Amino acid sequence: MDESFTPAPPPPPMSFSRHDHVQRMINSKRYKSPSKTIYSDRFIPSRSGSNFDLFNLPSPSSSEDSCSCSPYSTALRKALFGPDTPDKFESPNIFRYKTETRKSMYSLSPTPFTSQDDLLPGYDNNHKPPKRPRKIPPSSFKVLDAPALQDDFYLNLVDWSSNNILAVALENSVYLWNASSSKVTKLCDLGIDDSVCSVGWAPLGTYLSVGSNSGKVQIWDVSQGKSIRTMEGHRLRVGALAWSSSLLSSGGRDKSIYQRDIRAQEDFVSKLSGHKSEVCGLKWSYDNRELASGGNDNRLLVWNQKSTQPVLKFCEHTAAVKAIAWSPHVNGLLASGGGTVDRNIRFWNTTTNSQLNCIDTGSQVCNLVWSKNVNELVSTHGYSQNQIIVWKYPTMSKVHAKCYYKIDV
Repeated sequence: MDESFTPAPPPPPMSFSRHDHVQRMINSKRYKSPSKTIYSDRFIPSRSGSNFDLFNLPSPSSSEDSCSCSPYSTALRKALFGPDTPDKFESPNIFRYKTETRKSMYSLSPTPFTSQDDLLPGYDNNHKPPKRPRKIPPSSFKVLDAPALQDDFYLNLVDWSSNNILAVALENSVYLWNASSSKVTKLCDLGIDDSVCSVGWAPLGTYLSVGSNSGKVQIWDVSQGKSIRTMEGHRLRVGALAWSSSLLSSGGRDKSIYQRDIRAQEDFVSKLSGHKSEVCGLKWSYDNRELASGGNDNRLLVWNQKSTQPVLKFCEHTAAVKAIAWSPHVNGLLASGGGTVDRNIRFWNTTTNSQLNCIDTGSQVCNLVWSKNVNELVSTHGYSQNQIIVWKYPTMSKVHAKCYYKIDV
């Protein structure tokens, strides 16, 4: 039987759109790579990330036992049902325009890597490792020669400027040390008949006030290296100086405090009387609203800008109050330190007129300085330990304590 064989026509060529090609690339395991992202065509989304099996999951009941949310239950659910039943969806988006760049690691363990941490005792997702304690150098990084530096507790002979320049009073002269260049310059010399009892920088670091044993106060322009003004008023030595913008406060052995506006022609604009002995400590608050003064009468007084009488009086110290420091972190927080008999650092709230805390340091408190960056306080001491201590406020735990000197610090 002769039958003609007619070959079947070839199948028509398959036409693939760009969308189908991208869809196969996204769904294909061959192209999956944790470090490679495949984008869909323009704004046509891909549903490859959708898992419609999740619609069959029962909703959690409000009466479900709380133990089902335990770490063990969570790890067991992920191990049995896989990552397709997460506690919460990783993305709220319905459509997906690119592949996921992160892939779970393959493991032979029945517990996925994402669930193993949940089994650790005390594991917390928000846990942060404790900060390492700050290391403070055991010794000084710079030593400056200071011959003829007066060893007098009641004087303030050293002061830092905002321009990182240190002013040091040596007998009748004032020297400047630039911490950036390590250059030392001599600013002034009061002569053999007088001596420097205090120095204080203006806030901008352009002017330096110098208090003398004769009771005079000089203002020096550091950039020009010359005196621009000499003011009188005190009958005895000036041992404390404090600036508040253009207002300069000076305290002397004559028990008085003079307020001097360097813009006015008068030597002083007001006189404050409240101490019964030498004024040895002066500090303005950071908002320039309150002035704290300490004296050899064991008193700590607080003044405002307009008062000629103290608005607050603290008489708990049992020795001279020279060390005074306002906190830059808490408004109205004032720290003060007592002399050899007292040895205490006391903290005051000038808003409520109350004492907050009292710490016995074991030695004479010479100076107090708050850190501007962290809530810490530095205290320097005289007899009998002559040490420097860094305190953590408000716990008052010692961050660092070291004895560097043989005289008052």
